[in-house]
This record gives sequence, structure tokens and C-alpha cells, in this order.
Amino acid sequence: MSGHSKWATTKHKKAVIDAKRAKSFAKLIKNIEVAARAGGADMSGNPALELAVSKAKKTSVPNDNIDRAIKRGAGLTGESIDYQEIMYEARGPQGSALLIECLTDNKNRAASEVRLAVTRNGGSIADPGSVSYQFTRKGVVNLPKNELTEDDLLMAVLEAGAEEVKDSGENFEVHSEPQDLRAVVSSLEEAGIEYETDEVEFVSSMQVELDADSARKFLKLADALEDLDDVQNVYSNVDISADVMAELDED
Repeated sequence: MSGHSKWATTKHKKAVIDAKRAKSFAKLIKNIEVAARAGGADMSGNPALELAVSKAKKTSVPNDNIDRAIKRGAGLTGESIDYQEIMYEARGPQGSALLIECLTDNKNRAASEVRLAVTRNGGSIADPGSVSYQFTRKGVVNLPKNELTEDDLLMAVLEAGAEEVKDSGENFEVHSEPQDLRAVVSSLEEAGIEYETDEVEFVSSMQVELDADSARKFLKLADALEDLDDVQNVYSNVDISADVMAELDED
């Protein structure tokens, strides 16, 4: 779950259930297929494929699955892979905003499943453009604080094009322009600083802090969307405070 607030970090720490892991694998495999279809099976000439494979390996997707996905995407198995990227916009509790990024081979199925998940869980589909204007594409690196200070981190990434370092509770987030993300990651690696994830994501310009009841509803909505096969990412402008999260953990 993307969304850049404390709820994402807290959710990330919970025990990884097999079903969630399988869903994560499926998303990574789909990214490999799309990259191989667009630029061919040779990683040395296809940076998007190299990146997709590297992310899959980092998440422990088996090599056999990766190889099959490359061949399938590049058309070497005779199968036809044709995914469309679609973005849906929705409203959640307390005026929260969601961007729902889909990668699908069946646009009608994706649209009806997203609509059903949103409306069944107290949200509403928003008109195109009424939510997305709040979000900007950014390179985002998420890393544990460990013994790091914000200044240490800034020193390591500023020259690589990082725009800001955000405090997300137990983690830091480094934001950059999408084209500078690889340079930021390289700077972290050179400085020996460990990071958890590096993605190009949609980041909201303003946050909506939810009360406990709204947070409960929002998390249910976000989970329902993430469970859909066609949904690759869910982004939001939600912030859930540590106090509210502690209250939810007691449920």
C-alpha cells in the first residue's frame, strides 16, 4: 500500500500473510511482463525490465517465475500479453482522496470491480481530474531511521537531486523528481545507508488526518482495493496519527 503516511508503515510491519505475498508477487510479475513487452527480453538494452526484475528479486520472487514472465512478456511463449494502464479516482471517509492505479487485460472487469469495492466500502468514484490534481509523481525512497538523523540523510542524497526528507514516524522518506530516483538510490548505496523501497509514486500535496472511525473505514476500503487482481497501487492523501493507529491496533 502506498500513500505515504504512518498507516502505510504500520501495515508494512504486520505479519506477511501468504495471500498478500502472492498478490505482491503477481504485481511484480505483471510489471516484468509489461517491461519485456515494451522493450524486449534483453535486460542490458531494457532498463525498465532490469529494474522490474531487480525489484522482484528483492522481494524474493523465484527466478523461474521471473524467467517465465520475461519470455511471456517478450512474446517468446506464443502467449499474448496486452495490459492497459488505467487510473481511477475516488473519495473515501472524511473527504479523503484515493488514486487507484490498475494494470489490466480487461478494462470492463477492472472498472466494475473497482467501482464495486469503492461503493461497498463507503467510498464514491470521483469525476476524472477532481482528485488527481492533488497528486504529483515523485521518486520516493522509504528507509528505517536506525541511528540516522535527517541531516545525515540530506548530506547523502542532496547532490543526487533529492528535494526533501520527510519524517514518517519510525521511517524517513526521501522525495525527488522521478528521473532522479536512481541517482538518489545510488547515493544511499554508496553511503552504506539501507533502504526498504524505492518507487515512482503519486504523492499528495496536502494530507487529511483521519479520526479513529474514519481511519477504520479507510483501511477497510484500501484493503478491498488492494485485494483486486487488476489493482497495482493505491495512493491516498490520508494521514493516520500514531494515537489513532494505537487505538485501531487494540480492535
